[in-house]
Amino acid sequence: MNSYELRSHFALIIAMVLWGSSFIALKVAVTEMNPMVVVFIRMAIGAMAFAVVWPWLRQQFRYQSGDWKYLLGMALFEPCLYFIFEAQALKYTSAGQAGMVTAMLPLMVAIAAFFFLKESNSKRQWFGFMLAVVGVVIMTLTGEDSTQAPNAILGNVLEFLAMCSAVGYTLLVKHLVSRYPAFLLTALQSFVGTAFFLPFALFADWPESISLELMSVLIYLGLVISLGAYGLYNFSLTHLKASTAAGYTNLLPVFSLAFSVVLLDEHIVLAQWGAIVLVFAGVALTGERPRKTAEVPPAVTG
Repeated sequence: MNSYELRSHFALIIAMVLWGSSFIALKVAVTEMNPMVVVFIRMAIGAMAFAVVWPWLRQQFRYQSGDWKYLLGMALFEPCLYFIFEAQALKYTSAGQAGMVTAMLPLMVAIAAFFFLKESNSKRQWFGFMLAVVGVVIMTLTGEDSTQAPNAILGNVLEFLAMCSAVGYTLLVKHLVSRYPAFLLTALQSFVGTAFFLPFALFADWPESISLELMSVLIYLGLVISLGAYGLYNFSLTHLKASTAAGYTNLLPVFSLAFSVVLLDEHIVLAQWGAIVLVFAGVALTGERPRKTAEVPPAVTG
């Protein structure tokens, strides 16, 4: 494993910790404010931060003919469609269960990458992907409605649709990072997302006032998650396979569940503990074994 790959793996671990906490932050925000307003403010905060450094990022932007459809598709999948589904999902399901549904993403990305990017995985990894999905399905069907999850099945279905958007996003970013720097793509996401969610926010109900606690959550989502987590994930796709990077999302249940139990006082029924064991067993099987020879990292132009 060369230094580029090692840094990419480390970046993914940090990104998963941040994303695991984002389920809690977003859950808190959407219980106090309209989901579309939350997403718009989050996108606007990220866009303002990127606007400060845009003069430097713009120097790295070397548009290549025909890429507009890939750039637009990337931003449409995520943040646009992804956040519409996820913000609504967290109105109905718990942050912990939403985090568990994301365990399906590696299998979905692996299948899509096999057909569209010609990436291959071992039989052990395919079995691990499937085992994790079985665990997620059991967890979803045995989830109990509660104050944190008033309609768990509906919420989990919406979260699954968010994962479908994440698949399209991952494949397009993997295609684009060979042409554009990762953080430039992250900046474009914030700008497009702000414009996309502005109409939704304008016609939504705004609160009369925003508490300091809620504003802190929104700033955390806009800066730490939109810039940090997405930037690190996009960076990792420069040097790793799409399915490898997506495989790290299997760590999200670990972090989101831990944050949920500690911060939101969520509870897990007995059947879900068995499902969690299946998910973690799948996680162990989907990891890539070290290669004997290191690959030369792809060059990023611009």
